[in-house]
Amino acid sequence: MAAKTTKKKMTAEHKAALAEGREQGRDIRAYLDALERNKPKRGRKRTPTSITKRLATIDATMADADPLKRLQLVQERIDLHEELERLTNDPDISALEKAFINSAGPYSARKNISYAAWRELGVPAPVLRSAGISRSA
Repeated sequence: MAAKTTKKKMTAEHKAALAEGREQGRDIRAYLDALERNKPKRGRKRTPTSITKRLATIDATMADADPLKRLQLVQERIDLHEELERLTNDPDISALEKAFINSAGPYSARKNISYAAWRELGVPAPVLRSAGISRSA
């Protein structure tokens, strides 16, 4: 008969290390998601004033438009309302940035993630510097 293997229990240190890794992953994911959502778009930046002006133009044009044009104007109006909502409720990512700074250094070392990889994802150089991640690392 084959000998029974006993299941080894995880040590408290191992459990703490796993919990720390999960927390660091959450902090980094939240910050990178926020950067992605707030990535600058190409072209001229829209302001709440310019969006409001365009919404007024759409409302004035809507009555005289043929059905297909009206459909396009309705969609543009929906898109503009969403963009206006995003602009007026600009999320403050400073708390996410602070958590990222605390987690990114050890996470980078453990996962062998380079400075260039962070930069390619859009993480600003000063944030990486604050996290202790340098170009030479």
